Amino acid sequence: MALSKKLVTLNVFACALLASQLAQADEPWTNQDWADNAWYLGVGAGRANTSIDKDRIVRSLMDNGASSVTFGSNERDTAFKLFMGKQMNRYFAIEAGYFDLGKFGFNATTTPPGAINGEVGFRGFNLDLVGQLPLTERFSLLGRVGANYTRADAHFSGNRLFAITDPNPTEKKLNPKVGIGLEYKFTQALAMRGEAERYRINDAVHNRGDVDFYSVSLVYKFGKPAYARPAAYTAPPVPVMQQDPIPVTVAQNPPPPPRPQPVSEKITFSAEALFDFDKSVVKPLGKQALDDLLNKLQGMNTEVMITVGHTDSVGSDAYNQKLSIRRAEAVKAYLVSKGIDATRVYTEGKGETQPIADNKTSDGRSKNRRVTVEVVGSRR
Repeated sequence: MALSKKLVTLNVFACALLASQLAQADEPWTNQDWADNAWYLGVGAGRANTSIDKDRIVRSLMDNGASSVTFGSNERDTAFKLFMGKQMNRYFAIEAGYFDLGKFGFNATTTPPGAINGEVGFRGFNLDLVGQLPLTERFSLLGRVGANYTRADAHFSGNRLFAITDPNPTEKKLNPKVGIGLEYKFTQALAMRGEAERYRINDAVHNRGDVDFYSVSLVYKFGKPAYARPAAYTAPPVPVMQQDPIPVTVAQNPPPPPRPQPVSEKITFSAEALFDFDKSVVKPLGKQALDDLLNKLQGMNTEVMITVGHTDSVGSDAYNQKLSIRRAEAVKAYLVSKGIDATRVYTEGKGETQPIADNKTSDGRSKNRRVTVEVVGSRR
């Protein structure tokens, strides 16, 4: 049996939404280095397709005395894979796995009466280099190139085997494989992939062809990043330079006490301290951090508050700009809910335009994901 080299058009993957929301741990994940260097395990299933060389088989039967041939084939089957990988950095991973591409077969009946049936199954191991291109914090494009070591087990039966000397041949070969796909992260530890892979294989009668495997996989990263309780850093007060008021002297009264000097305080919160992964709703631990800020502002005559959202460079400029604005607005909404006058709170979204660290490193991207709150007022 021979497998053709015809390329099968990539189908659009339609993945069902999860029936219930994945449970999130109460403690935030704050170590992005873990996500970029973790070991992971995955399992996938789907459909494998190939093409059986009907013309060659029919022509062989006709050359050996058949006047007509009725031909049927099974060119699809369920397939699955198990794999383990090591994330080298945010762009590349090394992945090894085991796969079973299912079984494919044909049956042919002839006139004068005769028949030949064939079936072959493929399973083996692969080693791939996987490239990942982040589109947003959750979506990434995948591409892979590697090698597969496949065992082909065939079985032939019928009274028209002709030159086939072994009805149960086996062949093992090392061949290349490639693939493309899309990954969606539910959390930093759990993700789902949709992929299309092409395996170059040899069947058990020395023919060479392709098997295309379309799969959906779940991927889980081992371990857990370091936990750090949200803590806001408060910069020391910076006096606002202002001309001293002109004293007014009244002969019969003592001079009034000096006017309080306006001060400006800027507090920076990491995005992980305030929000869950790729979210813009302040989480419980984030509310505690903002409550700590409000406690520190007690006794201060607040005139203006400015909340500014910032992101790292992962994803498009437009997406990051919108995310930074949503997070700044979420912080404002919480402060207003605690009694701050809404007319005194202003918001800005800077997206990825004002990094404070190198976006090429995990630590740098973590520092760039932040919200700053600047408070201008005077102490009583």
